[in-house]
Amino acid sequence: MRSRPSSTRRRSACPADPARARLRLAIVAGALAAASSSAAPAAADDAPGTSVPATPSATTAASVAPSTTSDPVAPHARPPRGTARPPPLHLEYAQYGVAIAMEFDLGSGRACPERTLALDRSRAAAPTVVAAKPCILGSGGGLVVRAGYRTPGPWYVGGAYEFVRMDSSNLYRLGIFQQLRAEIRYLPDIGYRVAPYVTTGLGAFAYGNEWGAETGGAIGFVGAGLEAEVSRVALLGLGLVYRPALIAGWTDTADQRRSTSLVHFMGLELMLEIRSEIGRRSAAIRPVASVRGAAEGRSEHEAPASHPKTTEKP
Repeated sequence: MRSRPSSTRRRSACPADPARARLRLAIVAGALAAASSSAAPAAADDAPGTSVPATPSATTAASVAPSTTSDPVAPHARPPRGTARPPPLHLEYAQYGVAIAMEFDLGSGRACPERTLALDRSRAAAPTVVAAKPCILGSGGGLVVRAGYRTPGPWYVGGAYEFVRMDSSNLYRLGIFQQLRAEIRYLPDIGYRVAPYVTTGLGAFAYGNEWGAETGGAIGFVGAGLEAEVSRVALLGLGLVYRPALIAGWTDTADQRRSTSLVHFMGLELMLEIRSEIGRRSAAIRPVASVRGAAEGRSEHEAPASHPKTTEKP
């Protein structure tokens, strides 16, 4: 009874022997194939004049790898993620234009007193208030011509000439208030076509009848405004400034004495300006040139290789 199980085990083990043999043969055949494929490139390198076809893995890698020869600068020129706008152009401009100006008189001081005191000699009484002198320096409007230099940064430096016809209460046929001043503006880059600015300046002025200069003095201003880019070269602006002016005393055409005083104006300007490019900072284009040179395999200062000229023989 005990010998039967052993015979049964032998009979069940016999069919499994051919399967194991086939598995071993397959493993050995795979190892030999791998050894022959790895030895083929080495044999091709040793034997001159023979070529080895590319393996499927190399062909797939070559087809998947992106081509960088068509546009070598494109990967480096892409802006980093998270930037809202491209970097500013480092350009220098000559900026010039005209403006319509309005000057509002806030107070003429002693140049236009509201009332005067006079002594009534007939009654020998205390001084009485008599009629005031007509004001010779009031509000008016005119034109401004300006020109200046716009830096690659947020600064504008320039000069302006302004002439305004003032209300002179008919004491002057044509009262002209002329200004010649230096100006400076600060325009922050906020990334929009409309941007605010602050401005200040200092200059001199002259006032008289029909472009004459009967008096004059020093004038300054401080203010703010908005500047809008209509196009790449055209600008529109609106500015509001406060102008204090120190005017020297003089005698007008009606033989009335005007005392030295501090005059206050509020100015409003509607500007139209044009800017012309006069230069470009090299720092703005040097990184692009270096990237292009590195991508093409030469240094930044190395000149591109010239192709030799070929001549055709007759």
